[in-house]
Amino acid sequence: MKLKTFVFTFLLISISINSYALQQLDRIIVVVNDDVITESEFKKKISFFERQLAANNKKIHDKTALHKQILERLILDEIQMQLAATQGIIVDDIMLNRIIEDLARSNKLTLEQLRKSIIKEGQNFEDFREQTRNEFTVQQLQKRMVYDRINISAQEIEQFIEQQKKSGAIANDKYHIGHILIATPEAATPEDIQAAHNRATKIYDSLIEGESFNDVALRESEGQQALKGGDLGWRSPAELPPLFVNAIKKLKKSGVSPPLRSAGGFHIIKLIDIQTQQHLVQQTHARHILMSPDEITNDDQTRKKMQTIKKRLDKGEDFAKLAEEFSQDPGSKNNGGDLGWSTEGSFVPRFEKVMNSLKLQQTSEPFRSQFGWHIIQVLDRRKQDESTQLLESKARKALHKRKSDEELQLWLRRIRDESYVEYVNAN
Repeated sequence: MKLKTFVFTFLLISISINSYALQQLDRIIVVVNDDVITESEFKKKISFFERQLAANNKKIHDKTALHKQILERLILDEIQMQLAATQGIIVDDIMLNRIIEDLARSNKLTLEQLRKSIIKEGQNFEDFREQTRNEFTVQQLQKRMVYDRINISAQEIEQFIEQQKKSGAIANDKYHIGHILIATPEAATPEDIQAAHNRATKIYDSLIEGESFNDVALRESEGQQALKGGDLGWRSPAELPPLFVNAIKKLKKSGVSPPLRSAGGFHIIKLIDIQTQQHLVQQTHARHILMSPDEITNDDQTRKKMQTIKKRLDKGEDFAKLAEEFSQDPGSKNNGGDLGWSTEGSFVPRFEKVMNSLKLQQTSEPFRSQFGWHIIQVLDRRKQDESTQLLESKARKALHKRKSDEELQLWLRRIRDESYVEYVNAN
């Protein structure tokens, strides 16, 4: 009995010692909902960020603040990974391999060269794979929960363009300008300025009464183009001083501005003509079928399903009907997969590359993008003046970016507040 008691006691002590050793080796530092963050994870993430900072020649002035930021980042990542799991967002090994292959290709490296580059930077390649898997999972979650839910109204776009035009930030117009300068001396006295103003006002009055701008400029202007009747030719807003741009915006065609004061004297501007620049672009009208892997169907099974659909298309089945039946793109599914007319930059690079390689009425083989498996059919192509559409596209992108940034921060704050987070005492 004594021997058995001794053995049992010895085993208990051994287990306690081993458990304590494991705890010391990789103790829990934060509980996040039903999961944990360990000290080894934290140290690994610190090492990663410190390498990045060193690679960018940035010094760490406050390690405590840095570590606090890194831990908060780990907590948010853990919350998002948990949410992704509940949403059925899974990046399996086949998908991960393709993502890493695309990453290597975009950096003009082979897969082996990328692996060696990662190891050379001091990171374990398997850790890099898992980090990439997690980052892509989080991206897909944010896309689903935030970015895809952003709506931009036509009124918002119109207001944005109007604001940008007023500030001169975006404009497709060009102006044909006439210019008369009544110069003032470099060290002009108040009397010099008043005399120049009186002269400019007299000239402006004569122009309003109908005298030829060309004749007046030849006679009165002290500008460099006086001999050309003050003709400055065609200028974009970016090529003109803000003083001129602000005056032009208030003028109709053939209108003349009142004298404008600058450090060099007084200017009178005539808007001879206005021209909206054409922006001819290649447009493609296409339709597609999209299927994405999920918790039930993995990447390889999804690919095989798409290959079956392609065979049915090759046999003459209707693309629109198959898109309505199988496509998982909510934006085009009910329109037979129709994506409408698109210009360069409308889609992700992989999608555009395949689309641009197709002839009219040609259907692609199934291919992979970051959103899943696609089959594309090109319906038509055309050249289109997109001056207005270009402004609208820029406005939509800018507004989407602005709103997305705001909504993402609100969403991250909300999921953080709604989560159970407990910091485990080091002691």
